[in-house]
Amino acid sequence: MSDSEIIGELAQSALTARALEPGHGESAGSETQSTACLNCGAVLTGAYCANCGQAGHVHRTLSSFFHDFLHGAFHFEGKIWRTIPALMFRPGKMTRAYIDGKRARYVSPIALFLFSLFLMFAVVKQFGVDFTNATDVDVNGRHLRGMQANQAELARLQQVRAQLVARHQPTARIDGEITGRRNGIKVMEQLRNPVQISLGPDDKTKVYSNIPAVDAAIREAKGNPQLALFKLQTNAYKFAWMLIPISVPFIWLLFPFSRRFALYDHTVFVTYSLCMMMVFAALMTLGAAAGFTGFAQVLSIAALFHIYKHLRYTYGLTRWGTVWRTTAICAFALVAMVLFGLVMMVLGAME
Repeated sequence: MSDSEIIGELAQSALTARALEPGHGESAGSETQSTACLNCGAVLTGAYCANCGQAGHVHRTLSSFFHDFLHGAFHFEGKIWRTIPALMFRPGKMTRAYIDGKRARYVSPIALFLFSLFLMFAVVKQFGVDFTNATDVDVNGRHLRGMQANQAELARLQQVRAQLVARHQPTARIDGEITGRRNGIKVMEQLRNPVQISLGPDDKTKVYSNIPAVDAAIREAKGNPQLALFKLQTNAYKFAWMLIPISVPFIWLLFPFSRRFALYDHTVFVTYSLCMMMVFAALMTLGAAAGFTGFAQVLSIAALFHIYKHLRYTYGLTRWGTVWRTTAICAFALVAMVLFGLVMMVLGAME
């Protein structure tokens, strides 16, 4: 994935998130002001139109145009840059404030979810393992460069052998090197192709569950695991939002029949939690790419502590009540990911 594609992904994520929290013609450094709204014609009584919400100041300068681009694409007035630190360092308090109606300072859960999703996948595509090219197992091109280097070396060895033959000199040693180089190229060519396993008649009829779609998905994954991973990653990118409805019932189980907390509270909690986990995943990928040993373990502990704080301050729990619910959430998260993976496999098998 090129740098321009990364920028495009981030811009798309920010613009998509921004579309869920639109501004209405706001701008800075404007040069046109009117006593009536230029959009609907209503009389202005303040900086914004009370009828349609458009700003009373309207710019017509190039510099203000680019300011609006930054403002609209990356929300530079501060909302997203207030939300992410607040979610990271005082998660439960921010979530509780949002649920209770104090929302002007923060990005909505679904808008932040979209931004975090695009950010995580952009980072993973650039620095992590990527199966979006099912015919090349090396994301960073090392495999292709290795193939080219081996082919160039093979051509050089063949030239040397031809010179030895012309001088009537022995070629046994060079023949051994040529054979080894050819075998290495064959192995690398096999690795470049999708791994396919021929299923026997028993595997093709084996029943793994009572759900035909799941059985078909498992058989496809066994027959071509690399293609299955490619489809899993692609579908996970498109259908990551399904993690929200999959996870909410598990959180409800932590507060069964509670009148104090509604499904809306659980949905906001789950969505903000997923946002933070995606940010942690992006940071782990960057740390691994930079070669920081032990970084993933540190972030894993930080993620667990974040779940504890997020749960405690969102729902106002005691320490013990938070501890056992945090443990339960970790178990529920594994189940939710398995269910999500099965759904993605079924969707991949249907394509």
